[in-house]
Amino acid sequence: MKSPFSSIFKRNQSSSSKQFKFQAGLLGLLLGQALVFGAPAIAQNTEEEQGLTYGELLEKVERDRVEKFVLDPETNKATVTLVGQSEEEAETLQLLSNNKELLDALKENNVDFEVVPSQDNSVAIALFTNLLLIFVLIGGLVMIIRRSANAQNNAMNFGRSKARFQMEADTGVMFDDVAGIEEAKEELAEVVTFLKEPNKFTAIGATIPRGMLLIGPPGTGKTLLAKAIAGEAGVPFFSISGSEFVEMFVGVGASRVRDLFRKAQENAPCLVFIDEIDAVGRQRGAGIGGGNDEREQTLNQLLTEMDGFETNSGVIVIAATNRPDVLDRALLRPGRFDRQVTVDYPDHIGRLAILDVHSQDKKVAEEVDLKVIARRTPGFTGADLANLLNEAAILTARRRKEAITMAEINEAIDRVLAGMEGLPIADSKNKRLLAYHEVGHALVATLNPHHDPLQKVTLIRRGTAVGAAWYLPGEEMGLDTRQKILADIESALAGRAAEIIVFGEDEVTRGAEGDIRKVTALARRMVTKYGMSQLGQFALEKDGGEVFLQNNWQNSPPEYSEQIASAIDEEVRQIAFDGLERAKQIIQENRTLMDRLVDLLIEKETMEGEEFRRIVAEATKSDIVLEKQAIAS
Repeated sequence: MKSPFSSIFKRNQSSSSKQFKFQAGLLGLLLGQALVFGAPAIAQNTEEEQGLTYGELLEKVERDRVEKFVLDPETNKATVTLVGQSEEEAETLQLLSNNKELLDALKENNVDFEVVPSQDNSVAIALFTNLLLIFVLIGGLVMIIRRSANAQNNAMNFGRSKARFQMEADTGVMFDDVAGIEEAKEELAEVVTFLKEPNKFTAIGATIPRGMLLIGPPGTGKTLLAKAIAGEAGVPFFSISGSEFVEMFVGVGASRVRDLFRKAQENAPCLVFIDEIDAVGRQRGAGIGGGNDEREQTLNQLLTEMDGFETNSGVIVIAATNRPDVLDRALLRPGRFDRQVTVDYPDHIGRLAILDVHSQDKKVAEEVDLKVIARRTPGFTGADLANLLNEAAILTARRRKEAITMAEINEAIDRVLAGMEGLPIADSKNKRLLAYHEVGHALVATLNPHHDPLQKVTLIRRGTAVGAAWYLPGEEMGLDTRQKILADIESALAGRAAEIIVFGEDEVTRGAEGDIRKVTALARRMVTKYGMSQLGQFALEKDGGEVFLQNNWQNSPPEYSEQIASAIDEEVRQIAFDGLERAKQIIQENRTLMDRLVDLLIEKETMEGEEFRRIVAEATKSDIVLEKQAIAS
């Protein structure tokens, strides 16, 4: 006979598979708890919760010990109330999917049987999931709409100027903060007077200059000067880089120029500073890409705004560049950039003033003499000197000292000039060969009256150089005489000459590769550009130009015949050969002194120029060395 409860359990068979996943997850959770809190505790809890087994239940049913049986078809759990127990004391039992034997026993013993399904939350969960999905879709749609709106706003603002604007010109820089370039400061001080007291000049018919172009090598203080002008004048200050005008879309740069000058006119009198103007002001008519490119349109608009049909009275444009040779000539004419101020390398007094400014915020020991540092750093720009003191401060902190000493200053100079110090060379034949090479450079340079004084000779690796001999260049850079250039050639070839004399032709190394390249370049410039050879005073070669300066894609053919080319090669070869022979002669005449210097250099690994010249002067009794000693000190 078919049991009346079998249909109930058949309906529950479909839900049992769903509950299997839930039970598997519950089992995994219990296993994880066992790993954390210990398996014995779980086993104990399981025994406490499982008070009645399936076999015991079946036995109690057959003995009429079961008073009430309640089944939950959703979870397939049974709540069993035994005889003499209250409902609160009822026990819970997990049944299997097929319980025919138990159902037959319940029927035969007339046990009070009841089916009570648990609450089904599936509908609520499904509703919550659908609502969450809808909210996510709505949120994504809102983000897309906002991004589209921002893109439209950016498209509308694409042609607006990106210049940084300061209404009160609080740049934090005054003329007192700029040192070492006094001539440029005097030229630019008149601009401040123009802005503060324009009536003083307009009363006698003078007009305010429209543009000031600052020209000089990188790091000499051009941007700092522009900030100082704005700080001294106290007028609104616009600052922008030349590259910010140019975009990939034609016409955007010109639109930004118009917008910049419109804003400047509204705040006149004011200053407009354009840094690296060569990015937009290069010469037009390169013949590449046509004449309607973005850069040319931007430059044309800039020319019109500065001195065209538009009147921009009270707006002074200050531009900076280190490439004046590439600027368009229309940009440099009077009426646009009326004044061109050269900001050059500082001299000895200028370097001393710069060091004094940058040392004020650093702890410097009393033994440090800024005058000595200024003498040792010819050719350094203001940025180089600031970096020098910063490197010295870093070394001081690394060595856990209280103040910067001359040891840190000297180390910082070496690091700036040659790079970071490497590991010393192990004592070997190579170390002695390197010592002869470097001493050859230093000895020939010291005994030549036209060469710069020696600063230091070392065998310690720095950067890519295994060893080096450094010199103190003179203040008048760019005015080298023929004797000075020949002295540089002799000292450059002295390392190879020392290798030949001491070790022989077969033992020369490739360490003179850089020296030979330097000698070849110097000798060729003497012949083809400086007019310092027997060929006469002719410029036989030109500097390589850029494409946008109306040059050809390929190098133009030489402007001299093959006969002149052969003569050039012969002159270059003769200059290099004579320099090598003179270096070999000096080394042969002072071979004993060279061996002594090499031994000292191998022992110390570094010799200062003062010590080197003292030893050479004592051995040779040369007045030339004594004069160099006086110049260097």
